[in-house]
Amino acid sequence: MRNGKPEYDQARGLLHDLKEYHASFGENRTLHGGAYGNMTLSRIPTVYSENYDLTWQRRERRGCLRTDFNLGGTTLHVFNVHLGTSFRERRHQARQLVGPNILKRDVPAGPRIVVGDFNEWTRGLASRLMGEAFRVAEPKAHLRSGRTYPGILPFLHLDHFYYDASLTLLTLRLHRRRDALIASDHLPLVAEFKF
Repeated sequence: MRNGKPEYDQARGLLHDLKEYHASFGENRTLHGGAYGNMTLSRIPTVYSENYDLTWQRRERRGCLRTDFNLGGTTLHVFNVHLGTSFRERRHQARQLVGPNILKRDVPAGPRIVVGDFNEWTRGLASRLMGEAFRVAEPKAHLRSGRTYPGILPFLHLDHFYYDASLTLLTLRLHRRRDALIASDHLPLVAEFKF
């Protein structure tokens, strides 16, 4: 990670402030000297992490951060995704994500969760491909509304949870607190699973 201004180096700031958490960070670009990308925080130590480049043509760099955790002999694989804002860009990224170099690459033993900002508010190619490969944590089945963006007054459903059939989704909720609105322009979705 870079060492830029604190307001631009949020990853470093989070690591400094949240010492009780383990973190994996997938840097996709820099902004004013600060690292910018996907971060996965956990109370459980990380056993492996890898950042996959999902950038399409000359668009903003995007990525998918894979972080593995050992849960009593079972490895849980979490894929933290941030897709682009362009329709054609997301179509390319969706194929890349479910293709042989990321989610189908030596399909790892242990359950997988794919979560993040898919920037898809209608059922596009990314939603269809992910829905064919995984179960979907459908907000409308658990919440009055699954809209997560913008956090202050959400009207779009951009953030999604996908998971392997070996997991059971117990709860799905929106984290609606002031600290969430300060931390992000998206409302966090919180899911609880069991093996």
